[in-house]
Amino acid sequence: MNVKLKEYFKVGEVFKYPFRLFFEKPDPNKPKNFNLAAMHWINRIAIIMFLVCVVVIILRFISRA
Repeated sequence: MNVKLKEYFKVGEVFKYPFRLFFEKPDPNKPKNFNLAAMHWINRIAIIMFLVCVVVIILRFISRA
């Protein structure tokens, strides 16, 4: 196992995932799987909730000043 330290810190896929989740059309050749579709919907909801919370925190911080 000759894995370099740089390989452990690759985060490119982490940042690409939300954009693929919201803007990429599903592959028609992939078989339909309810569990996978449900997981993607839950991820969409979680990302949206996270972004809304970040906006609320920023607005509260700005309003204190």
